[in-house]
Amino acid sequence: MYNDIEYRIDGPVAYVLHARPEARNAESKRLLDEMDAALAQAVADEAVRVIVLGGQGDHFSAGHDLKEAERERQDFTVEQRWAYEERRYFDYALRIWDCPKPTIARVQGACIAGAFMVANMCDLIVASDDAFFADPVGRTLSAAAVEVLVHPWVMGLRRAKEFLYTGDRMTADEALSIGMVNRVVPRADLDAETQAFAEKIAGTPPFALKLIKRSLNRTFDAQGFRTALAAHFDTHQLSHVTDEFARMRGSGLSGAIGRGRT
Repeated sequence: MYNDIEYRIDGPVAYVLHARPEARNAESKRLLDEMDAALAQAVADEAVRVIVLGGQGDHFSAGHDLKEAERERQDFTVEQRWAYEERRYFDYALRIWDCPKPTIARVQGACIAGAFMVANMCDLIVASDDAFFADPVGRTLSAAAVEVLVHPWVMGLRRAKEFLYTGDRMTADEALSIGMVNRVVPRADLDAETQAFAEKIAGTPPFALKLIKRSLNRTFDAQGFRTALAAHFDTHQLSHVTDEFARMRGSGLSGAIGRGRT
């Protein structure tokens, strides 16, 4: 059924996994469309109690597929970019957040930019001890962070500012210390520990879980969560029509990450 996503069931747990390990699980258009479809499939399956988002191979995901973007969307108009990103980045991310079933991000290796956004829209994160998080797009792409600015909500305002201003990596242990990650486990134990965690949650009556999640998410909504995310999405779009972004794009979008490290 899927090409860039692995979908499988293990007991009461559905796994929706990035399946492009040869490309560090970069999130192509097809991968994002398939991820959204697989999430809907898991939600519709009454036997599924918990959904795990993860990645095959060494990494959760390196984020947006910049090579595909350079090849297929380099010359998008403002309207075209807006429509593409509103659907595949903003709307798809909010569907993870609004998923009526508990979601767990199972993170190993790189979890960068767009992937950071996906993982942090999940309810819980289990990370391997070699996992790291980064969102360097301000430095590398001259863009106002990724499309969904979940950062201050999951890591606190000051850490979010440092994280985005510098583009530095955050280790799994650092993410655990600030409460962004729930558990850090040895890489060899990541699959088994995540399955056990999911099965424990699956033992809670599902309608009670659904109501608890709705109330917890509404706590953020009462503080302006959705309004803040929507406002940043507009700002993010503005950053793509600046002179800074034009200069970066002129020297090659897909090579920007490497240049930003110098």
